[in-house]
Amino acid sequence: MINSNLKNKIINGNSLLELKKIPDESFDLVFADPPYNLQLRNQLIRPDRSKVNAVNDEWDQFESFKVYDDFIINWLSECRRVLKKNGSIWVIGSYHNIFRVGTKIQDLGFWILNDVIWNKNNPMPNFRGTRFTNAHETLIWASKDKNSKYTFNYQSLKCLNDDLQIRSTWNLPICNGNERLKENGKKVHSTQKPESLLHRILLASSNKNDLILDPFLGSGTTAVVAKKLGRIFYGIEKDKRYFDAANKRLKNTKPIEDNYLDTLQNNRSKPRIPFGSLVEMGVIKPGTEIYDQKKKVNAKIMVDGSIKYQQSEGSIHKVAAKILGAESCNGWTYWHYQSGNTLKPIDELRQRLRHNN
Repeated sequence: MINSNLKNKIINGNSLLELKKIPDESFDLVFADPPYNLQLRNQLIRPDRSKVNAVNDEWDQFESFKVYDDFIINWLSECRRVLKKNGSIWVIGSYHNIFRVGTKIQDLGFWILNDVIWNKNNPMPNFRGTRFTNAHETLIWASKDKNSKYTFNYQSLKCLNDDLQIRSTWNLPICNGNERLKENGKKVHSTQKPESLLHRILLASSNKNDLILDPFLGSGTTAVVAKKLGRIFYGIEKDKRYFDAANKRLKNTKPIEDNYLDTLQNNRSKPRIPFGSLVEMGVIKPGTEIYDQKKKVNAKIMVDGSIKYQQSEGSIHKVAAKILGAESCNGWTYWHYQSGNTLKPIDELRQRLRHNN
């Protein structure tokens, strides 16, 4: 049962105080974009002597590393408390802070699953020419502990990437164009994250109607993407200007129609059904002939769920692989059965059994 006080709300307040008001184990996922403590001491000047609009906001300034470390421990501890036992957290940062954050994540008992590199397609250049152009940020993805059964929508992510596994390096542009919030021609928030980044994170590690927390909401990207994707959001933002901008942005955001929010189910989350179970339960009978898609090959089903083709016998997978001269083959899609005047893959019988169970 979702706490109505946490349902699709953003509040203007101090995260360290507001988090303490939240009941234990409330959220399925946390995305945190905390102050980076960039330690900028001087103005950045372009070669043409114009000033760079860098991050020098008061919220990003801390007196010392010790003060910043204490800040990390305080908010991370609260996030871990309000995270469900099978929940996970994403934290984004730069080289200025991500290693300090990573240490505290491990010290507090989180279990790191991945570090992801966000390669920016259009990074800000290094105007002084004294260092490499800083073209990436790092995200840490961690479960609440090493025993957590965290969400990872592997099949959806693979489909998103043209049937290839998504690697831990993500090439995405920084926030710009119409997506970038501006007032009087100036950026509302200096570190507004692109919606594409949050789309991938929420799609990967949450499901429809999951409760998502962002303790440093900023200009509202997490809440906006959560609303679009049918997730339930709760955000905290200390700065009234950012909060107002996020609120306005949310009101102008339309959720994606529910009909289009379905995602691919992970194979590992589906109940495993051996081919022999179809025989045991009478879904398909011993002696039934099964065929390849063009009906040039036929085999017969034995009482133990094995199949026999000429001099070969074994599982639906091994016999199909031998016919093809391959190391392996998915027998569920190779073999077909006669249904009326058409051939259908035997996998349809498995899916029907899953549905009935």
